[in-house]
Amino acid sequence: MKISTQQTPYNNDPKIIVALDYQDAASALKLVNQLDPALCRLKVGKELFTAAGPQFVTELARSNFGVFLDLKFHDIPNTVAKACTAASNLGVWMLNVHASGGLDMMQAAQQAVQSNENKPFLIAVTVLTSMNQAGLNQIGVHTDLATHVLNLAMLTKQAGLDGVVCSALETKILRSKLGNDFCLVTPGIRPANVSQDDQSRVVTPADALRNGASYLVIGRPITQANKPLKALEAIHNECVHLSTLD
Repeated sequence: MKISTQQTPYNNDPKIIVALDYQDAASALKLVNQLDPALCRLKVGKELFTAAGPQFVTELARSNFGVFLDLKFHDIPNTVAKACTAASNLGVWMLNVHASGGLDMMQAAQQAVQSNENKPFLIAVTVLTSMNQAGLNQIGVHTDLATHVLNLAMLTKQAGLDGVVCSALETKILRSKLGNDFCLVTPGIRPANVSQDDQSRVVTPADALRNGASYLVIGRPITQANKPLKALEAIHNECVHLSTLD
């Protein structure tokens, strides 16, 4: 299952994934009810999943929104494979693992997803966007950050996964090395003149798409806006404008 960044009409494949970084289902639903599924998909991470549980994910998946289940599985291959099967059964559009779990773990995850009736997209996390070179060095990784990301992304492709989560700062090199059918999901997206918050490596939506991003994960610029739908529409229109120029 591959995602072509060249062949899929934008209006049939919205590029924005809104991060539902909330402590409970009620708060998340309050935001979701203000959004338009034609303009975005939704990301459920560890905080909301732990608070609201798999039933909430299933409810979102049964709506018109595609759901990216962002739990970043990282464990022995058998455990990760079973977790991916359970996640696939929730009806999600996309889920992820940590590329640093290694080739065997990612291959086990891919086999589990491919054997599932729902077959969600499966991607791997390379380096968290909160990490910089100093942070990598602190955990014993002394390869330069860009090379480390590329190595993990190439390992992910070797394992047969659909793509990776990466900073938009790395998308140019990953796109050139891994081709147009490899999905690049980029968090750390901030519109111009918006706070970077706790992200160390960020770019604007326009720059991310120009660099080759497939999907943009955006949280606080939309979820904390006075009018979330207006903020979503503005970013969506910027993305559509760029797609018409390609």
